[in-house]
Amino acid sequence: MARAFNFSAGPAILPLSVLEKAAGEFVDYAGKGMSLIEMSHRGKEYDKVHAEATALLKEILGIPEGYKVLFLGGGATMQFGMIPMNLLPAGKSADYVNTGAWGQKAIEDAQRIGKVRVVWDGKAEKYMRWPKLSELKWDENAAYAHITTNETIGGIENWEWPDTGKVPLVADMSSDFLSRPVPVEKFGLIYAGAQKNVGPAGVTIVIIREDLAMASPNLPIYLQYKTHYENDSLYNTPPVFSIYMVKLVLEWLKAAGGLPAMAELAKKRAAVVYNAIDGSGGYYRCPVATESRSLMNIVWRLPSEALEEKFLKEAGEKKLLQLKGHRSVGGCRASVYNAMPMEGVQALTAFMAEFQKNNPAV
Repeated sequence: MARAFNFSAGPAILPLSVLEKAAGEFVDYAGKGMSLIEMSHRGKEYDKVHAEATALLKEILGIPEGYKVLFLGGGATMQFGMIPMNLLPAGKSADYVNTGAWGQKAIEDAQRIGKVRVVWDGKAEKYMRWPKLSELKWDENAAYAHITTNETIGGIENWEWPDTGKVPLVADMSSDFLSRPVPVEKFGLIYAGAQKNVGPAGVTIVIIREDLAMASPNLPIYLQYKTHYENDSLYNTPPVFSIYMVKLVLEWLKAAGGLPAMAELAKKRAAVVYNAIDGSGGYYRCPVATESRSLMNIVWRLPSEALEEKFLKEAGEKKLLQLKGHRSVGGCRASVYNAMPMEGVQALTAFMAEFQKNNPAV
């Protein structure tokens, strides 16, 4: 079978070796005559998977003592509400940075729970850049400060880590999680849907500092971080298969050189595409400020929507898939996560050059 190059923003491309290993173990796991997804989440087979996935995340990210890895359901979207439910008490406010669609969604849910102060809003500039750190004036009395490190739809990414002092820094890292080293000690809580760089849809990774996993007596038990912190994410049946796939991806990532290697590859992949855009004489246009360009989600426009439709159709015929921009903004988008091979971006840019030659702008 000839594999397509999958440029989807998520569920996204996974390493071929991981998919093949999972396929080989799917029906008969560890010689037990049954699939892992049929086994008890309390059994020793899954317990080992769970422990290994947790240990690998701690090792790869360099997570310090005093933090715990949680595997939760509901996607990053669940965290938009769960974070203020647990961390935003009455009488306090939370600081949020609005860098685009996902930052806005996080703000809207937090406003349903309590008081929110928007520290910076990129709406007037159509969310085409991440703010300079000097533009972020944090409230030293805030319950927490929230950022979105990479906006999947807008194609912007932050390249400096804010310093919020004693205020816990919370970050949605869904679409650039594990693509580069992260100073975890700067954060109170990090969360990420797995379906970008880490695994299939179905599990969300939360890295939380111990002091933030407080009892929240007015919340349902499942919505309290304390519940999952104390039960190692095994309070109820976890998304077993998704966590197993995360473990396999983490093994692949470690063998490939860890986060420094992923960061270097991300720069190289993205450079191939951005160079094709910038070298097209304006035929392809990336609207994002150069200093804020994402290495994960690369967005661009063509001279007309008609040409964009033709481009996407012909790209699909060449098995260059899922290049359509998000429905809210249109255009084109190539998501080039960790598992995207260099051959994928080379095939894409070769097609871009061919398409421009055969379809000159009117």
